[in-house]
Amino acid sequence: MSVSGRRRSIIFFITLGVCLVVIAVVLNVSWAVVVNWRLGVLYFVGLLLFLAIIAGLVLNTIFLVREIRRNEQHDNFINAVTHELKTPVASIRLYLETLQRREVEPEKRQEFYRVMLADSDRLLSTIEQVLRAGRAGRSSRLYHRTEVDLGELVEECIDLARTRFHLPPECITMSARPRQKIIVLGEPDELKGVVMNLLDNAIKYSGDRIEISVKVERKDQKMASVQVSDHGIGIPKEELKHVFKRFYRVPGTVTIRVKGTGLGLFIVRSVVEKHGGKVAVESEGTGKGSTFRVLLPVVAAAA
Repeated sequence: MSVSGRRRSIIFFITLGVCLVVIAVVLNVSWAVVVNWRLGVLYFVGLLLFLAIIAGLVLNTIFLVREIRRNEQHDNFINAVTHELKTPVASIRLYLETLQRREVEPEKRQEFYRVMLADSDRLLSTIEQVLRAGRAGRSSRLYHRTEVDLGELVEECIDLARTRFHLPPECITMSARPRQKIIVLGEPDELKGVVMNLLDNAIKYSGDRIEISVKVERKDQKMASVQVSDHGIGIPKEELKHVFKRFYRVPGTVTIRVKGTGLGLFIVRSVVEKHGGKVAVESEGTGKGSTFRVLLPVVAAAA
């Protein structure tokens, strides 16, 4: 059964339970009035106890459903991480065995090296995601704050994303940098992780049409924004409020085909909030792309 099917089933049973509770209360009250009004006080006390028991059952059911969902998300995360770790390791092992067992032409050897390096980068990226998620969940403090040029940092991330995914320059475009430097105070590696996760998501969910636009601007005297927009598969409006949760992935066949751990946007939100900022997402729906916007407090605007 799909995630949406399970969700409809859960909603149906919760609604059915509420209806049964209402019917039980009505019957209880009606019986108390019809049989003997002199025992009204006893029936009233019994009714309160009955409602307390029913409320406890309802709350228990709600928490049980939430726990089931968390377990499903956790299982999906374990499966995704296992795949993301196992695939590059198997690929690297295969190329190493090939190089060990037979002579390979220099050009082919260089190609093998490039593939193994790419797989190593993928492996390190997955490990880094898991470690970042662990740090984001444990602490809300920043230990190594420095002044960061936001425009320069975003340009570095764009160059890195183009190289990692072998994209031509026109696939990821950035509007002209502001005349004044936008300086924020924070951990450069953490902020770089935020931008890389947004770019990584935009590329993965763009499908065959990769057209990503990035914009860095000063919103007002206190805040600056980084905006990443794509023309990809989009996000259903009812899912927008869930996308920043840990392990959460938007249900759908396209999402299933795109491998991921469900940690990227959780890390984005956690890191941005640690820096005193906010993150938001906009999408008109499936197939209409999405826009992620990060707001960060500005330290100064140096000439």
